Amino acid sequence: MKAMVLESLAPLEHSPVQLRERAEPTAGLGQIVIRVHACGVCRSQLHMIEGEWKGRGVPSMLPIIPGHEVVGSIVEIGPGVEGLALGQRVGAQPLWSCCGRCSYCLNAHENMCANKKMAGETIDGGFAEYMLATADHVYPVPETLGDAEAAPLFCPGLAAYGAVVKAGLSPGAEVAVFGVGGVGHLVLQIALLTGAVVTAVDRVAQHLELAQQLGAHHIVDASTSGVEAEFAARGGLDAAIVFAPSDAVVQQAVRVLRPGGIAVLGVGAQVGEWTFDEKRLVSTALGPRHQMHEVLGLAAAGKLRVVYEAFALADAPEALARLKADTLRARAVLVI
Repeated sequence: MKAMVLESLAPLEHSPVQLRERAEPTAGLGQIVIRVHACGVCRSQLHMIEGEWKGRGVPSMLPIIPGHEVVGSIVEIGPGVEGLALGQRVGAQPLWSCCGRCSYCLNAHENMCANKKMAGETIDGGFAEYMLATADHVYPVPETLGDAEAAPLFCPGLAAYGAVVKAGLSPGAEVAVFGVGGVGHLVLQIALLTGAVVTAVDRVAQHLELAQQLGAHHIVDASTSGVEAEFAARGGLDAAIVFAPSDAVVQQAVRVLRPGGIAVLGVGAQVGEWTFDEKRLVSTALGPRHQMHEVLGLAAAGKLRVVYEAFALADAPEALARLKADTLRARAVLVI
C-alpha cells in the first residue's frame, strides 16, 4: 500500500514525511483492517512531526505513519470481532486502544488510560491506503455524512464537544472561543447549541468570516481590537474556550473571566499569574467513547458542520505546511 511515512523528526521544510510503499496490515484478535477513504490532518501531528513532543516520547517509534481521524470501509475482520461487517463504513479516533481494566477505563474515562495506544503516535495511523484498527474503538458512520466531512469529527469534533461539556455552558452564559480554526469552528457550533452567547476571537480574517457564517453572536478581531477592553465593557466572561496555541492568548482569556469563570484550554501554554478570585482552569484533549457517539449524532442531525479543504494523500506535506502557516480556513482532510 501507499502511505505517508514519518522517517525522522524535523521541520517540515526538511521533508520528514515521505510517500512510501508499506506492507498492508492484517487483522489479529479483536482487530479490523480499514480501507481509508479520508483522514483529517491535525495540528498535534504537526507538533509530533517537527519534534516538539520528542521529550514526551511522541512518537514512540520511527518510522511511523501519522494520522488519527479516519473514515473508511472494513476490508478484513479478525477473530473475536462481533457486530461489524465487511464493507461497513466506520470511523476511528486517536484512541486506538485502552487496557479496559484500570479505574479510568471502568469509569468511562478510557481516554485517560495510562496504557492506551494512540493512532499515528504509538502505532501506525491513517495517512495511508489501509489502517489497522481495534474493533472496540471504531464507530459506524451515519449514512448522511460524506467521508471527508465525517473524518474530522473523530478528533476535532470530539475535542470540541469535550471542551464545551467541561465549560458547563447554559442559556445566556457569556462564552468566547479563542481560535476559530480546525477545532474552534466546531467548538463555536456546539457552544451555540447550549443557548450561550458566543463570541469568536481570532486574528485571521477568513476565520472570523467563517465564525460569522456559523452564527457567532459577536466577532472580535484580535489583530485590531482591544480584546480585554471589549470584554471588560461587557462585564467579562463566564467561560473562555481556547484553541489558539499562544501563551499570550491563554493569559488574555484568563484575565477576561469574571470571578467564578472557567477557562478550558485545548492547547499547552504558560498560564502566567494566577489570582485568588475563584476562577477555574481546566485542560482538555479528547473525550470518552460515549461522547464520540453523541458527536456523530449531532452531525447526522445536521446540527454540526465540518468545514474542510481536501488534499490527495501525496499532498499531505502541503496540507501540513498550510496548517503551519495558518492559511487553512478550517480543517485539512486527505481524501484517499
